[in-house]
Amino acid sequence: MGESNAIRVGIIGASGYGGIQLVRLLQAHPFTTITYLGGDSSAGRPYSEIYPHLNGVINLKVEAVDVAAIGDRCDVVFLSLPNGIACDLAPKLLAQGCKVLDLSADYRFSDLNVYQSWYGGDGQGPVEDHRQDDETAGEAVYGLPELYRDRIRSARLVGCPGCYPTASLLALAPLLKQGLAEPDSLIIDAKSGTSGGGRQAKQHLLLAEADNSIAAYGVANHRHTPEIEQICTDLARSEILVQFTPHLVPMVRGILSTVYANLRDPGLVRDDLHTIYTAFYRGAPWVTLLPSGTYPQTKWAWGTNRCYLSVEVDARTGRVIVLSAIDNLMKGQAGQAVQCLNLMQGWDEKTGLPQLGFYP
Repeated sequence: MGESNAIRVGIIGASGYGGIQLVRLLQAHPFTTITYLGGDSSAGRPYSEIYPHLNGVINLKVEAVDVAAIGDRCDVVFLSLPNGIACDLAPKLLAQGCKVLDLSADYRFSDLNVYQSWYGGDGQGPVEDHRQDDETAGEAVYGLPELYRDRIRSARLVGCPGCYPTASLLALAPLLKQGLAEPDSLIIDAKSGTSGGGRQAKQHLLLAEADNSIAAYGVANHRHTPEIEQICTDLARSEILVQFTPHLVPMVRGILSTVYANLRDPGLVRDDLHTIYTAFYRGAPWVTLLPSGTYPQTKWAWGTNRCYLSVEVDARTGRVIVLSAIDNLMKGQAGQAVQCLNLMQGWDEKTGLPQLGFYP
């Protein structure tokens, strides 16, 4: 589980899909040692009983969440929990001297009123009428390294982005930062595998329900919409609204996000946009801009922290079309959190993250 001088890492919510991805990455990371696995319903069980394929690899039990014990045994804590729980734990963990990376939505919003209007009172956590952690939320950094690398380096608390926002924002960022798109024309059509719904039993994710079918959901009101809009607004330096429609696809892993926007300069061609995207992501080791005319597939990203991008221009309509493919459990969740940890610790951001995906 790492070298003798490795930092001590805890994972709360270790039994979910995000948790098992973190365990897989951090147990092989050269600078981390997993010292604590926390959970609620799984507390007291050996981790290898929940995930038998880890027998002989992970010899820890899942423990009930104890902030004092975590503070004694961990330098960094990953929170892979339902929305509304991290905002209760994070202030206490920070007070114990731990750095915190939250994989829920609790610390992704600069305006807690926006968070409250979209996430409050959903029955998943203790959040009801008003959160009591305004000061803590004020120091949280949005954990998308390709956009906020310098802020993440000095952060104690990182709110790691959702999977749909990650894929969509990486597609949109150069357009908005460079002022290339009409701000009122942004449309995002995105598809996700079923693992994005988590490990708990849900009827619409059953094989008999999801297989051989594709369906939209959260039309015009999906919770990731304000998260995407917040970062788009920051990039464009003016208020941005997006039309976002997610779809469930009968596969386990992956997100494909197709973004449409009207170009401000209809004279721009594909090669122009390709050059702009290449320059924008020159220092981003986990973003791969594909050759012109090659469009990404989700399978290429399986098991990696990579985002594949492709840019196309439709001269007939004056629109730019950007396609973005990621593994929702990696760049859309655990892999991105480890990338943020690497930055927070001053390590190369590629450390401990697989370079090549599973294929086929």
